[in-house]
Amino acid sequence: MEKRWLVSVILAIGLGGLALLGLTGSKGAAPELETGFVFPEPRTLSDFKLTDQNGSAFTREALQGKWSLVFAGYTSCPDVCPITMGLLNAIYPTLVDKAPFQVLFLSVDPERDSTAKLKDYMAFFNPAFKGLSGPHATLLPLTRELGLVYAMVGEGKNYQVDHSASLVLLSPEGRRLAVFKPQAGKILSSSALSADISKLMAWY
Repeated sequence: MEKRWLVSVILAIGLGGLALLGLTGSKGAAPELETGFVFPEPRTLSDFKLTDQNGSAFTREALQGKWSLVFAGYTSCPDVCPITMGLLNAIYPTLVDKAPFQVLFLSVDPERDSTAKLKDYMAFFNPAFKGLSGPHATLLPLTRELGLVYAMVGEGKNYQVDHSASLVLLSPEGRRLAVFKPQAGKILSSSALSADISKLMAWY
C-alpha cells in the first residue's frame, strides 16, 4: 500500500514539473527586465487585416518568422510619438543585426493618417519601419489584445488621441511576449530597452 502511495506521489511530482516547464519555457524562467515584464502566458493574436504605408495588406501572417516591436500612436502626436520613434530608430540597427526584426507603428488615427502620410512619417524616422492602420473596428480589438489603449479627445479637426506609451514585443510566432513601459515623467532608456529585448531574443 505504501509503495503504491509513493509511486502516486512521484508521478504527481513529475507531472507537476512538466506543467511548470510548459509555463516557463524550455530555457527556464524568463529573464528579469529593467524596462518591462514578460507576460505569464504568451498569447497568439487573433486574425486581423491592416494596411501598410505602401497600401499593401498586413495580416497576422506577416508576423511569422520575425520579432515584432509594436507601438500605437498617430502622426500628429506632438510629443510621445516622435520621441518613441526616435528611440526605436536608435535601437533598430542592433536588434535587426541579431535576428529578423521589424518595428510596427500602429496608427490609431485612421481618419487623418492616410497611407501617404504614414509613408512620409516612416521615411522621416526609418523607411524600414512599417506604418499600419485600419478602421476602428479592427484597431480596437487588436489594441486590446496587445494590452494597449487609445481614445479620441476633443471635437473637430484638431482633436487629440490619448494612447499608451508602451511597446509590445511579439515573438516570431506572432505571440504577445513582453511589454516595455516608460516610468511616469520619463522616457525609456535606449540602452536598457535594447538590452532587455536582446535578452528575450536569446532566451526564447
